[in-house]
Parts: sequence; structure tokens; C-alpha cells
Amino acid sequence: MNPRAPPGAALPSRSPTASRPPFWTQTPGALYADLGSSPEGLSAVEAARRLEAFGPNADAAPRRTGPVRAVGRRLLEPLSLILLVAGLVSAGTGDAVGGAIIVAILALSIGLDTLQEGHASRAAEALRRSVALRAEVKRDGAFVDVPVEAVAPGDIVRVRAGDIIPADALVLESAAFTANEAALTGEPYPVEKRPGVVASPNAGDAANALFRGAVAQTGEAVALVVATGAATVFGAAASALAQPAETSPFERDLRGFGLLTARLTIALVLIVLAAHVLFGRPVLQSLLFAVALAVGLTPELLPMITTVTLSRGAVRMAKRKVIVKRLASIHDLGAMTVLCTDKTGTLTSAEITLARSLSPSGEAAPRPARLGAVAALLGGDRGALDAALAAPSPEAAEGWTLTARHAFDFNRRLGSILAAGPEGPLLIAKGAPEAVLPLCTATRSDADSTAMGPRERAAVLAQVHALAEQGLRAVAVASKRLPQDQRTLAAADESALVFEGLCAFADPPKDTAAAAIGQLAAAGVRLKILSGDDPVVVRRLAGLVGLKIDVVLSGADVARLSDEALAVQVREVDAYGRLAPDQKSRLVKALRASGGVVGYLGDGINDAPALKAADVGLSVAGASGVAQAAADMILLASDLEVVSAGVEEGRRTFANILKYVRMGASSNFGNMLSMASASLFLPFLPMLPTQILLNNLLYDVSEVGIPFDTVRPEAVARPQVWNLRALVRFAAVMGPLSSLFDLVTFGLLIAVFQATPPQFQTAWFLESMATQILVIFIIRTRNRPWRDRPRPLLTVSSLCALGAAMALPFSPVGRWFGFEPPPLPIVLALGVVVVIYLTCAEGLKRIAAPQPCGSSPSIATGEGSIGAGRRS
Repeated sequence: MNPRAPPGAALPSRSPTASRPPFWTQTPGALYADLGSSPEGLSAVEAARRLEAFGPNADAAPRRTGPVRAVGRRLLEPLSLILLVAGLVSAGTGDAVGGAIIVAILALSIGLDTLQEGHASRAAEALRRSVALRAEVKRDGAFVDVPVEAVAPGDIVRVRAGDIIPADALVLESAAFTANEAALTGEPYPVEKRPGVVASPNAGDAANALFRGAVAQTGEAVALVVATGAATVFGAAASALAQPAETSPFERDLRGFGLLTARLTIALVLIVLAAHVLFGRPVLQSLLFAVALAVGLTPELLPMITTVTLSRGAVRMAKRKVIVKRLASIHDLGAMTVLCTDKTGTLTSAEITLARSLSPSGEAAPRPARLGAVAALLGGDRGALDAALAAPSPEAAEGWTLTARHAFDFNRRLGSILAAGPEGPLLIAKGAPEAVLPLCTATRSDADSTAMGPRERAAVLAQVHALAEQGLRAVAVASKRLPQDQRTLAAADESALVFEGLCAFADPPKDTAAAAIGQLAAAGVRLKILSGDDPVVVRRLAGLVGLKIDVVLSGADVARLSDEALAVQVREVDAYGRLAPDQKSRLVKALRASGGVVGYLGDGINDAPALKAADVGLSVAGASGVAQAAADMILLASDLEVVSAGVEEGRRTFANILKYVRMGASSNFGNMLSMASASLFLPFLPMLPTQILLNNLLYDVSEVGIPFDTVRPEAVARPQVWNLRALVRFAAVMGPLSSLFDLVTFGLLIAVFQATPPQFQTAWFLESMATQILVIFIIRTRNRPWRDRPRPLLTVSSLCALGAAMALPFSPVGRWFGFEPPPLPIVLALGVVVVIYLTCAEGLKRIAAPQPCGSSPSIATGEGSIGAGRRS
């Protein structure tokens, strides 16, 4: 073995990028030579050199978006650019008030969005602080405490029960040491670790290796640090945080809507401006009118309505124990069609419990569990299995006194105690059935015992195998009466034992799991289990929680499939076991490629790549810091019921956003179509630019209550996504309907009432405001409006805006906008037109949106509202 590397010596050949055989397949001597280390560890100077060369023992910090970059990203969205340009042009052409209003709305929306996500990120950071802070390493020949970040390759580290293992290391010494690797592999049972060399390249078989992020459960171990930080086996999982985030479904669809609006706006402006110039209209007036049309076609309040609705959804989800880190993920959760989840801690409690106590014949019997509890309480190692034995019967040891203890031997895989009690001096042994059964010469039969031979042992092992197929781990219990005067216990005493029976342990499903899975299925969300645990255990669990699983693919099966074959299999297979972290993310990507909106729920380091790859990543408050950093949402309760509630909230939030989008898109289209057409044939403008902007502003004010509106149950029954085709269909029906009544209004004003230009403009303004605001109450729901009433806030905002619009032309302020109060006959005629229009809108709303409320991603999306309005 090499001596400790002196200062100035060459650095070890092993580095975070070195490509070598797995370290657990090598001997300590080979690793000492490779690392330039020795049993004495490193000197403080050498450790500092290595930290400088290899970097700290930490993952790369997730990319943080500063406020300037966050604002810039939102400002470059198509809708934001349209509004910004429209505001600047309005201000530059003389309408400073209108331009300022547009820019102020945009600034408020972006500010709210940025502040909300910043607050959520800070809350998530506070939850991530449950990580190891110190490690015990040998420096200059003595063990000292150092920050975890200061652990370097070549260090000798000592780990005790309760410690989080700071790095990947080869076990040199161990004493009854077990580690809980559930965060890494998904298996809840403690894994025994001991010195030696393992031939298998599979990390799951590395009984001589400690892995960063696992938790020491029992005993103590001394190990040689082989890799730190990103070079650890699961460092690649953490490195997923450094990858740029993909555009979410909500952001992608909102951008598509913005691009569609931009194209329509540019086309309309150019056509109207060219036509006006050809007709000999003044260029400046034509430009102002075209800009007003562009602003009128743009849903100015969409960014703010979206942000306020999502922010309100984030507040409501916080009450349901969900912290939202990324606002757009609220919609993505509602649009989710597939939820992939790890097993441990999500579907199960991650707490091992005693499931059965069986006699040698396989029948239920209390004696094995009772004797096992006595051994656990008096001489156990405080591990998970001993805790599970003791939990049901904490009083089991009453009347028993510990005389001697033969500690659990991980090489022999059994341990025993000598206790004095009601049955006299009794040796109680427990351990792996394969280790206990060869020591038994008799088997318990009622109060007596009978001889035990190869046939009986084979029958018990068959029971053990059957239990394993049910996802249960078995521990054998045996006993032996000893002389009254015996006070010591040795391995030789563990012979000629009487086999008492088996204790079977399980990581049981949560009580709420089956019901939550049923709720998700009813909501159109398909559950898939992606676990690092044994496929046999995964199949058994799936059955317990109500999933019908015919096939469970293992990680080896997945590795053999091409991307094309995996894309086919992933549509049909709902359960996977023994998956590596990269295989989980590969499955998520395959599901996304097949058209699904994919969510992933996980809490371990091995879940980070899949969390990052999913459309919406879900982690829990007690998860690893890496998993929390990769997630879009953090559940304060690790329960599928919380996810189910979140899905419903996400759909409710999107339903209200969709209301505004449909109302604005359809009504703006009809409004601008009428105005552009009329402007070509009337000798005057049908509405002045300032009147158009006022109309637009008052209508937007009427809709500020939409984020708080009610949503019917059918709106949250199925996944919902943006559907531009359905949106265009709705606008194509409701827009021309409003234009038809606009032409009727124009005809009445010109042919019947011979209205002057100011009277014409004022009358159309009144009719426009009345129809577009009142129709909100009709088409916000597929039901009759009197059966599905809106929330008071929407009613108040709408009626107040309507009242202001009706009063403004008759007030002194109306002259500022060029209004002239129309005579009473015109007002009455407009009232009749409004009533007929509302009646027609009620009749046509189902034709405009024929699909039932709520839809899957492949279907036109509707909601409890139809969500289209009119701005004629």
C-alpha cells in the first residue's frame, strides 16, 4: 500500500471524468495505489490540493435566474412583444394615456409572475436544508470533523448510524453496519455493508460499497473515499439540474397563441392601412385607426389574467399542501395524462411493518412474532426489522431478563440472545431463513416439537419463496432451552435449535393510495410505477393498490429495447422495476414523445433526471435536496391524494384562463372585423381610435373577476390543454354572429335614424359595450346562465364596467372622447338589438363549442365555461 501522498506529489489518476471499472470490483490495495492514498488517509495540505483540482464534494448549483433575466424572458414572449409595440406606437401617435395603460398592464403582469416564482423558489430552498453538513475523515492520521464539501478522493471516512454517507467509498472495516439506500434504489430494507470484493458491475450488488446520499442505519464503518460530488454513482442524477429546462406545455401553447395573434394583427393592420390610403383617407388618421384595431385585436389583459389566475391557483394549492415553484406547472398538472411515480414513500409508507407471524406449517401463529419481539427489545440492533418486530408488542419483554447476547453477525446472517423468563432460560435466534434452518433439528408443533429434516427445511424455504413473490421479506425464528446456570452465549450454542416459524415483513401501501389512484383514473390520468425495487415487489404492490398489471419490465429489459420499441412498450406496460436513474428519464421521454403530458413524482436522488425530463416534476418536503431542486412543485405531504387535489386545482385554474382567452379571441375578432369592414364603406370612422381603446379598456376591466369565477365539476373531469383549432372554431362562429348584429346596428343608425357621425359612434359604443359585457354571463357556461351563476366578484366587475360605459357618453367627460348622447328612440332600438343578440348567442354557444366540458389533449378543449365573449 502506498504511503500518504506528500505535498507536491502528482495528483491521483482517478478523477471525476476517469472511465474505469466500478470501484467495488477492485481491491483496497489497487484503489490506494490509484488514489495515491493509504490507511492513514490524507494530510490537510494534500486534501486542499485535491479539492482545488477536483472541486468541492457537492453538486453543481442549479441554474438560478436573476430578476433581470426572468423579466427579459417574459418580455420576449410574443404576446408581451405585441403589447409593448402597441403601447409604444399608441404613445408615439398621440394616445399617451392608452399607451401608458397598455405598458402598465404588461409591467404588472410580468412583475407578479416574477415575484410569485421567486417566492416559491425561496420556500423550496428552505425545504432543501435537510442535508448532511459534517463528515468524519482521517486527516494527518487522526479522525476530525470537516464540512461535507471538504471530503476529497483518497480520504478515509468513518460513518456511524444516523449519518448521511458523504461520498462513494469502499468499505474497509464494518461492525454490524447497514445502510438505507431507499433514496437511491427505491428499496426500503436496510442493506448490509462489509469489506470484500464484488465481481458484479451492478451497483445494486455492491455489498462492499457506500454510496453518497444513503443513510447509515446501524453500526459503524470505515471506508476509502473513491469519488465525490458529480463523480459519484448518482452524481449524474444531480447533474440533471444543470440542464436547461424545456419549454412546458403551457408556455409552448401560450407562445403558439401569441404567434397566431401576432400574425392576425399584422395582417389586419397592413390591410386596413393600405385600404384607407387607397381610398384617399388621411395617412395619420389611418395609422391611428389601424393601431387602435391592432390593440383591439390583442387580449391585453391575458398576461395579467394568466398570472393572477395562476397565482391564485398557487395560493389555493398551498392550502392543499403544495408549494408551486413554477407557475405554469399548475396548468401542466391539470393537463397531465400520465403520472409516473416511484414506489417507496409515495405508494408505500417507506416504513417496514410486521405483516405476518407464521408457524412452521405456514399457518398464522403469534409465537414467532412474540419471541422475535423479545429478542428485538432485549438484544436487537435497533435496525428497521427489529423496530418492526417490537412495534406491535412493546410490552412483549415484560417478565424477561437478558442474560447474554450474541450480536447479529452479518457473515453468518443471524444473531441470538439468552433470556430468563416464563419458559426458563431460553436461547432465541433470528436471522435469514437460509442461515437459521441448517441449525434446526426440530420444528415446533403446538406445544411440542418434532424432528426436522431436509424435507421440512425445503418446505419452509418454499414458504419463504412464496412470501417473496408477495413482496414480503421473511426472518426465521428459532429457540433452544439452556441450563439454569448458563450465563454466556457463543456461536456453538446456536445448534440443535427448534424452528419456531417465520416473521414476514412488508413496506405496506398507504391507506390512501388505492383511493387516490382511483380518483386519478377517473380524472383521465394513467398511473405508471417506475421503481428501483425488485419487479416481484412492484407487481405485488400494484395489485394491492388496485392496478391491473400483467407485465412488469425490469431495467435489463428496458436496456435491451431500442427507442422505437420502447415507445411501443411504454404505451401498454404500467410497471417497471430495477430501473437505473437514466432509465426512468428515458421512459418519461418516451411517454412525452408519444403525445402524453407526463408528470413524475419522486423523492430520491435517482429520481432527479426523471423529474427534470417530465412536463411537471413533483417532489415532497422530506425528499433529497437534488429531487426538490429538480421539481416544479413540492408536496408538503407525500401522498397521491395531494396530487389528485392538485390536478383538480390545476384544471380549475386553466378553465378560468381559457374563459378569458375564448372571450377575448372571439369577441375581438368580431369587433375588429366589423370595424375594419365599416371603415371602408362609411364616409367617417365607425369609432374613433380613442373610443376603441376606451371600449377595450372597459371590457378588460369587466373581466378582472374571471380568475375568481366558479368552475363546474365537468370542467375538471378530464385533462385540458390549449387547442387553437377549437379556439379558431369558436371565434369563427361567435365572431361573425357579433359582426352580423353590428351590420344590423349600422343599417338602423344610417337608414332609419339618419344618425350624425358622433351619434353613430356613440350609439355603436353603447351597443358594443352592452353586448360584449352581458354576453359574458351567457357564454361563460354551457348551462343556462340562471342555473350556473358566476361568483360575485365577476358579477360586480362586469356590471360596474357596464354601468360606467353606459353613463360615460351622457356625462361631461364623454365630450373628451368625442361622444354625443343619442336620442331616446336610438337607445330603445339598441336595447332590442342587444336582447336579440343575447338570445342568439345562447342558442349558438353549443354549436361553437360542441365538445363536452373538459377534454383530453387530443380533443378540442372546453370547460364548464365555454368562455367566449363578444366585443362588437
